[in-house]
Amino acid sequence: MRRKILWWGVAAVFILGAFGLYWFQPWKLFTSKTVNDAAPVVIATQPASSSAPAPSAAPVATLVGQGALVTHEHTTSGTAQLVLLPDGKLQLVLRDLATSDGPDLRIWLTDQPVLEGRAGWHVFDDGKYVELGRLKGTHGTQVYDVPADVRAGQYSSVTIWCKRFAVSFGAAPLAPL
Repeated sequence: MRRKILWWGVAAVFILGAFGLYWFQPWKLFTSKTVNDAAPVVIATQPASSSAPAPSAAPVATLVGQGALVTHEHTTSGTAQLVLLPDGKLQLVLRDLATSDGPDLRIWLTDQPVLEGRAGWHVFDDGKYVELGRLKGTHGTQVYDVPADVRAGQYSSVTIWCKRFAVSFGAAPLAPL
């Protein structure tokens, strides 16, 4: 009887340990991935003439809003830019991003204000948000397409959101220009 109880105990510890590893994914504290997407060339205002050639092969985009990423749950830095492409599409560009890896990280545009420190960790799922996709990497420059039904100025901030734990790793206000 004691052996049976011992085996049930070992099985329970194994199952709980496996669940804990899956849920928390502690190895992600030691992983990182650099992504450098081809970002559009950004201008501060609409060009006066479209006859001037673009400085590179990347499309020229108008800067709609931008802000510096602030740290929340994990140290985060970089710049978030909301840009309007010549074809009318919106993109979110994260430039010089540096953050930690984590389970189930997403990029959200939100209507919530960016609060610094611990006060800003949990506010972004309190209002309206639109998910742009999974975080592509923890470092570099990343470009995310914004859905066609989202208008410039509809959302005032961006967050790197850990969906599993409902917490922001970092966020930036998208101050209009």
